[in-house]
Amino acid sequence: MTKKAVVWIREDFRIEDNEALAIATQNHEFVSALYIYNPKNFDKKREAQKWWISKALENFNLDLKKLNITLEVQLGDELEVLSNLKKKDDVTVYWSKVYEPDVINKGKKIRDQFIKNEIQYKYFKGNILVEFQEMTKDDGTPYKVFTPFWKKTEQLYISKIPSKFIKVKSKAKKINIFKKSISIKEILPKKDWHKKFEKYWIPSEQEAKKYLQELINNRIEGYGEARDIPGVNGTSKLSPFLKFGQIHVETIWKKCQDIKIKKMGYRKYINELGWREFSHSLINYFPQMLKGNLRKDFDNFPWVKNDKFLKAWKKGMTGYPIVDAGMRELYETGWMHNRVRMIVASFLVKHLRIHWNEGEKHFKNCLVDYNEASNVAQWQWVAGCGADAAPYFRIFNPILQGEKFDKDGIYTKKWVPELKNMPNKFLYKPWELENKYQEQIKVIVGVDYPKPIVDHAEARNAALDAFKTIKKS
Repeated sequence: MTKKAVVWIREDFRIEDNEALAIATQNHEFVSALYIYNPKNFDKKREAQKWWISKALENFNLDLKKLNITLEVQLGDELEVLSNLKKKDDVTVYWSKVYEPDVINKGKKIRDQFIKNEIQYKYFKGNILVEFQEMTKDDGTPYKVFTPFWKKTEQLYISKIPSKFIKVKSKAKKINIFKKSISIKEILPKKDWHKKFEKYWIPSEQEAKKYLQELINNRIEGYGEARDIPGVNGTSKLSPFLKFGQIHVETIWKKCQDIKIKKMGYRKYINELGWREFSHSLINYFPQMLKGNLRKDFDNFPWVKNDKFLKAWKKGMTGYPIVDAGMRELYETGWMHNRVRMIVASFLVKHLRIHWNEGEKHFKNCLVDYNEASNVAQWQWVAGCGADAAPYFRIFNPILQGEKFDKDGIYTKKWVPELKNMPNKFLYKPWELENKYQEQIKVIVGVDYPKPIVDHAEARNAALDAFKTIKKS
């Protein structure tokens, strides 16, 4: 057994229920935590998450200091950084798995290098309930439909002995393994648009626990209905904390099981965890969907390239208030309400017929909770080209969606303040309000707020016609 341990942190920014960190502190005298910042994974792709990671590292570092553990932040490729470790360093490396095909492939190369350099290592299950390799149909093939997948997953997970995470040893001995760490601040995006995120998020393990407890105490019972209403605080907002492992999914599961015993409603929320599991399974069994359609018939779909419309969508200037509200919330907070995510996604791929890849890339860049598996799976679900996809002809009407889920306009008027005086009757179709009344409330459609960039009925018909072309081919 070596005296020294390095705990490689990737998506597990937490002390509690962190198996790799706990076992390292229990078995080694000297412990260091390592985060490797690889710009290739982020630059011009995941700008919002640069902010989250930098703040998460700052907070995680404070927690590690209490345990006498040094956080070392290295710049570069993960394989290159870890290849610098040699047998003479007398170190064991620990880490938790990440379930993305590219990451898994690089992990194999890292293990090969460790074997070559005679470095001891050990890795653990990542932030997931059931690993995708365990979850197949009886005939060994992967699931493409959510409901049977999740039914079997729940049964399999419940049948297992619950994880009993050992605790991190209260004190280790400080050590620096690597020569020079970069400053955490170097990770921050160059543009300062992210600074406003600080009004909405504290990326820490403690904050994640607060969110979970508040969900359990106040919202879980009515989650099934409230989660669809963007104007109320009805969702968990745990997604970015889950992404970076500031809370373990098993911790959430156990909390939900506690309230199940008390016969409180939790099913709708637990199903959201199921979709996360399902998405990870999909991208690993069908990695081709990370770059293209899972349903190959969609390869012939006549997508439209329209930079003007794409820009209007990104800026929240489509002329459809519920769509614009969602896009502005995204840019302001790094997050968007889940119901609204479906509305804006449907608008892009069906009203504008712009390729879902464009939406997926924009979300990747702007979401603090960006998760490769969930993002790709959800975009393909909306587009109709993925697993368990909604029929293509299910085209969300942005007028009716606004009227149904934000009937009082609380959400829409918050993010589209130029419409704050618009009567609710016309809020989702402001162009129908007579000009004289537009003048009275000081919002002229086409001047103070844009006219719709497409007509809903015409766009719907065009989308259906486009869909017919691939059915014939």
